Amino acid sequence: MNHSSAQILEKSINTTDDKDILTSFDHIIINANLATFSAQYGFGICTNSIPYGQLNNAAIGIKNSSIAWIGGHNQITAHLPNYQHHQITDVDGKWITPGLIDCHTHIVYGGNRSNEFEARLTGASYQDIAAQGGGIVSTVTATRAASIESLFAQSEKRLLALMKEGVTSIEIKSGYGLDLDTERKMLTVARQLGEKYNIHVSTTYLAAHALPPEYKSHMQDRSDDYIEQVCEWLPILHSEGLVDAVDGFCENIAFSTEQIRRVFEVARVLGLPVKLHSEQLSDIGGSALVAEYKGLSSDHLEHLSEDDIKKMAASDTVAVLLPGAFYTLRDTKLPPIEALRRHQVPMAVSTDCNPGTSPLTSLLLAMNMGCTLFYLTTEEVLAGSTVYAAQALGLSNKGKIEVGCDADLVLWDIARPADLAYQMGLNPINGIMVQGKWRETV
Repeated sequence: MNHSSAQILEKSINTTDDKDILTSFDHIIINANLATFSAQYGFGICTNSIPYGQLNNAAIGIKNSSIAWIGGHNQITAHLPNYQHHQITDVDGKWITPGLIDCHTHIVYGGNRSNEFEARLTGASYQDIAAQGGGIVSTVTATRAASIESLFAQSEKRLLALMKEGVTSIEIKSGYGLDLDTERKMLTVARQLGEKYNIHVSTTYLAAHALPPEYKSHMQDRSDDYIEQVCEWLPILHSEGLVDAVDGFCENIAFSTEQIRRVFEVARVLGLPVKLHSEQLSDIGGSALVAEYKGLSSDHLEHLSEDDIKKMAASDTVAVLLPGAFYTLRDTKLPPIEALRRHQVPMAVSTDCNPGTSPLTSLLLAMNMGCTLFYLTTEEVLAGSTVYAAQALGLSNKGKIEVGCDADLVLWDIARPADLAYQMGLNPINGIMVQGKWRETV
């Protein structure tokens, strides 16, 4: 254990000698190296910061699906005879991180857009494809046509791929329905996925994603009419328990800041948090808008201005970086990473799993892309897939290893945390715990 980590462990943990506490856990993990991502253990503090908030030779006590105690391995040893064998997991010096969190996905959709991938390889742009009836609208057609059972079966495969790499919480957006019935269908499937696989799913209403075909006209712009419908559907779906947050696509090929503002006003009345797809292709002030509403996150951000970064910092809005889309679209405009660091805006990293611009079902690979394409550090991408991803979803009880947090943990067979961002194509997972219970890692 490095000296600083040892001091923090001693100061914050070794005062616990209450035998009643140390013999009352449902489960104990021993001989662990922890990447806590908790400020209590030195992560992210301004002075004497400890990388990853790491603790070595540590133990975790779990009770009622939450982390009840964190201490040194030597503290719990004398109390192990009070436990049955199945209540103890000896991880033999392996690393444990919080459960990974994929905080920006579109995994519920119908159809396939590999034809657009081929078109981009021959020089077609994102805008060219959209103008020819491709892009989001083509997925809308397929998603509308899919039964709820078919949509579930297609989406399930993508969720399982992410779960196998340690994702224990995920955000799933609507936005490929663009009518009330299909938006409802998508959000229902998202809820069903969470229920079947005992994984936390945050559902996001993204009807303001694109203009549906029935609202397109060469004679007039009917986007305002569609936004009116988006605003009318939101209270309906919220009343059905299907919406946790509200999103929109604020871009020159989608909706203006004033149109998104109308949607955000409805969200505010309903008490729903907001987030936004913004500054991916141009800067029309989307991040300033979401910061004005104290939004959870602003996502993409390649064209983000420093003035809007300051507004995000003031509103504690997370910058969600999506290197998979940057990679797939062969973008060359990097997000302003240095300015985000300078103003201490928390940065999350996500797959942006979607059929057109980021068909990525590996958060580990997204981390690697964050390092190689965006020049993030390994600590930044790991924090961006845990503690800051949790912040981007408003989940204060997830994303870090800390007393009181949910016992969502991942066990890795790695030499050091950086291996998770360094390796490509190798899944070093050894175990996944969700709500205090180990689950299959097939």
